Amino acid sequence: MTVTRHWKIAVMLGLVLVTAACGRGPLFGSSAQPEEQDARRNTGVERSRDEEGDGTTIWDLFRPSNPDVEVKVNKYLWNASLEVLNFLPVQTVDPFTGVIVMGYGVPPGGGRSYRATVFVKDPALEARSLVVSLQSQGGAAVAPGTQRAVEDAILSRARQLRIADRGL
Repeated sequence: MTVTRHWKIAVMLGLVLVTAACGRGPLFGSSAQPEEQDARRNTGVERSRDEEGDGTTIWDLFRPSNPDVEVKVNKYLWNASLEVLNFLPVQTVDPFTGVIVMGYGVPPGGGRSYRATVFVKDPALEARSLVVSLQSQGGAAVAPGTQRAVEDAILSRARQLRIADRGL
C-alpha cells in the first residue's frame, strides 16, 4: 500500500467516527450497565435524553435559542424593503428577528450616499410594523421627510406585492 492510500483510509475512518459521534447514543455499545438495562427493560422505564447525555447535535445550531418565542416577519414588508432599497448593498439579514442592515449607496438620481437599517417587527402589513433608520455619509442627519418617503415607498410596494400574491 502506498502512503496516499493509507492517508485516504485514515481520513475515511476519521469521517466515519465523526459521523457516528453525531448520532444519538454512545459510539460503541450502551453506557448503561447490563443490570440497569435489564431493570429498564423489565419495568418499562426509559431514560430521558437528558439522563443519557446533553442530547445536542449539530442540527441544534439551526434552532432558535428559545423555542417558546416565535418571531413572525411580514414577508411583503421584507421583500418590499429589499426591492425599494435595492441600490444599497445588503450587509446582514436576519429573518428571525426581522432586521436588514444595508451599507452605503447612492439612490438613482441622487447625489448623497445613504445607508439603512430596516426592522420588520410585526407580521401585520401596517406602518407600525416597519421601522426604517437612514443615515447619510459622514453621520449627518437625514431629513424626516426623506425617511418618511422611504417608509411610504416600502409600504406601498408591500401592498402591491400582497395584491399581486392574492390575485385581487
